[in-house]
Amino acid sequence: MNFPQIQMQSQMGQIEISQTRGKQEITQPKAELSIKQPSAEMEIRTTPSRLTIDQTKAWEDMNLMSVLRSSEKFAEEGKTGLQEGIARRAEQGRQMMEIEHQGQVFVNQAISNSERSSKNLNIAFIPSPFAVKIDYKPSQVHIDVQRNDPIIDAIPHYPEHRYNPGEISIKMAQYPYLEIDITDTEL
Repeated sequence: MNFPQIQMQSQMGQIEISQTRGKQEITQPKAELSIKQPSAEMEIRTTPSRLTIDQTKAWEDMNLMSVLRSSEKFAEEGKTGLQEGIARRAEQGRQMMEIEHQGQVFVNQAISNSERSSKNLNIAFIPSPFAVKIDYKPSQVHIDVQRNDPIIDAIPHYPEHRYNPGEISIKMAQYPYLEIDITDTEL
């Protein structure tokens, strides 16, 4: 037994897409820039240094002093010598008053009064160490600086943007179709 048959033929559809790309152009002009830097203002003040040298003691050690100072020195030495002499005589007087306690007071005093004091042999024209006094005050520096900020003028230029959009065209390159045939066959 023969059955009818269906025959089918088909063709796929095809789409054709063509594209032109978009074009984009961006330019950035340079900014206009002006910078000015005012000079800083500086003021410097100094106090002078001070050096003081006092060599009065060194001159005195070498016996090269002013008349006024030598008179004062000799007066001080005379006063000291007078006080030492008064003290020595008072002590000897006390010893004589108490003669009963000590044996040979007059002999001992006569010997001590007749002896001369020993002299030191020194070089008298060399000053003593550190006789020259030096005082130094260094100078002081005061610096005042007034800085000035820079003056900046800037004119920006914005970006220039140009855009041409692309195109897309879509069309059918091949249309789809479907054919259906029925064939009879005899029974």
